[in-house]
Amino acid sequence: QVQLVESGGGLVQAGGSLRLSCVASGDTFSSSAMGWFRQAPGKEREFVAAITWNGKGTYYTDSVKGRFTISRDNAKNTVFLQMSSLKPEDTAVYFCAARSSTVTMRSSPKNNYWGQGTQVTVSS
Repeated sequence: QVQLVESGGGLVQAGGSLRLSCVASGDTFSSSAMGWFRQAPGKEREFVAAITWNGKGTYYTDSVKGRFTISRDNAKNTVFLQMSSLKPEDTAVYFCAARSSTVTMRSSPKNNYWGQGTQVTVSS
């Protein structure tokens, strides 16, 4: 079992930045792929970014490329999402996810481990 706790959400103006954190419990963090998804009101949960267990592979949805950066610190069981140049359309609840691989995390997200989510609101 993996438990995930997100933090760092909040209200920010368009063009601003936020850094989300996700702390994982359990001894499998360092061997797990980690990722971030988001869900806006009335919309499906969507993939945002993912990182391999060793941090050497990162993947992003097109809409956040060049603005968001995912990273991890295996010594602290923590994954981060640095968000810059935020836009109102980035407003959503952001969820941390864990899975055995980045491929299965994106192909079958219903089987991911999930955090409780953190709200990000970008005002125009």
